[in-house]
This record gives sequence, C-alpha cells and structure tokens, in this order.
Amino acid sequence: MSLLAIGTIAFDDVFTPYGEARMIEAGSCTYIAMAATHFAQPVQLVSVIGDDYNQDFLADLQRRGADLAGVEVVKGGKSFFWAGRYHDNMMGRDTLDTQLNVLADFNPQLPASYRNTDYVMLGNLSPQVQSQVIDQLEGRPKLIALDTMNFWMDIAMEPLREVLRRIDILIINDEEARQLSGELSLLKAAAKIVDMGPRILIIKKGEHGALLFDGDKLFSAPALLLPTVVDPTGAGDTFAGGLMGYLAATDDTSFENLKRAIIYGSAMASFVVEDFGTRRMQTLDQAQIDARIRQFTSLMEVAL
Repeated sequence: MSLLAIGTIAFDDVFTPYGEARMIEAGSCTYIAMAATHFAQPVQLVSVIGDDYNQDFLADLQRRGADLAGVEVVKGGKSFFWAGRYHDNMMGRDTLDTQLNVLADFNPQLPASYRNTDYVMLGNLSPQVQSQVIDQLEGRPKLIALDTMNFWMDIAMEPLREVLRRIDILIINDEEARQLSGELSLLKAAAKIVDMGPRILIIKKGEHGALLFDGDKLFSAPALLLPTVVDPTGAGDTFAGGLMGYLAATDDTSFENLKRAIIYGSAMASFVVEDFGTRRMQTLDQAQIDARIRQFTSLMEVAL
C-alpha cells in the first residue's frame, strides 16, 4: 500500500554538544520519507522547495522509493530554513533562526495519482494546510494520521479542533497532550483528546518510550537507551514515518499491529538521533533494522 506524506523539506543548521552541521537536508517530510520507504513504497510526498535544494539528495529519495510528483519547486525561491542549538542535557533547545521562504505561500495541490491513497501522514504544518490536503482526497483513506505541536495550539486552536475531527490517529508528545487537553494526567488527557475526534492517540515520551490509546486498550512501548544522542532533530517525524510506513506495508490497522508499528517507529527514531540530520538514515539497511527490532523485543520479554 502507498503512503501519502505532507510536511516540510528543509535545510537546517544544528548545534549540539557533539558538534554542528550546517545546511543539512531536513524537514518533517524528509524524515518521514527516509523512515517510511524502508517499508512502504511509493511514499508520495507533498511539500514545497526552492530551486536551491540539493538535487542529488532528492534523486536519492526517489531511488529509495519516494514519489516527488507532489513536491512543488519554486523557481528563484529559497527553501524553508531552521537553525537551532541544543542545551548540554539535550533535553531543550533554542531556535536561532526560522526562515519560511517558499513555505510562507504553500498551497498544497495533490496530483491525481495521490488522491486515492489508503494511508495518509499529515506532518507538522498549520491545521489549515492539513485540512486542505484532506479536502482533496477522493474517498475515505483507511487511516489518516496527524502530527501537530504547541505552536498551533497557541495560535490556531479552532482550526486544529476542526482537523482533529477528521483524522484517525493523533501523534503528539506528552507536553503537547497536556496542553491540548488541559489535564496533567496523561490518562485523563487521552480521554479528552479522543473525544475531540481521533480514534487512536499516540503520546511520545522521548527517552521514556511511547503510549498507545485505542478505545479501552492501552499499550506502553519502551525506549531504547542509547550511549550517545548526537542530534534529536527529526526523531518524532522519523518515528511517525516508521510507524505509518509499517502500517501501510502490512495493511493492518488492528490494535496488535499498531503495537508492532510503534516498535518499528521507535526503532527508526533510535537510528536517526545517532548522527546529524538524515546522515544515519542514509546508511541504514534491513539487517540493522532487524537487529534493532530484536533489541526492542528483548526489552518487553518477561516470564511471570
């Protein structure tokens, strides 16, 4: 099954205690694609870039199974750019620069071949843009997942509430879940958020794993402790890409398969943080993924 993903294709400058990387290929759509193409193909990308973007990198995305027919290239335009510096504990970061550039006027237009996609991943963009994508879909996809952040809760809560009523899965972190719901307890937060529309809620907890809420069913996934986290940028998008790529590849949205998908998403996210940007993902192979999945599985094995 194919997967449609919308988000940013960007350049980043990233500074961490482990070094720095400038003008690296990044963006939510990029990270989603780098993970999802290991499972589902094609991954249909919807984004906008300037003609300054790295053509060799885009060609590599295509070789991996990304369909770029939905990526608009603005002649003479500059691609979205973000710069950030992580704190010494790697838990917080400061944004140094954000340049929307061509993203400021982004009006996504789905190619005809994208409009009957069964699986949709709406990356972190304005809820109005996310709704525009849903409006262009023909028929009802099997699964629509959405990522959002505190920023949209601060400035666009009503449009966010509207798009939440149209999706199946919401993927957010624990801080965002508390802000969206107004509850400190994640259990109470989940109940309130599900009432807003999404049938399934996934709450990312960083180094503490992830929670899956599906009706009255709850699953807590572990996190893999890594010796070094070089660059956390894109970990959440990579998680979403691995999760949705696995669901599209298996074409199974049962609770048991959602649990497996979370483990695959977590495994992909554990790779991306090992180097700056998408560098680690560019060298990743199936044998390494299988070995990492076995590590996650061993964390959940217990004899009672």
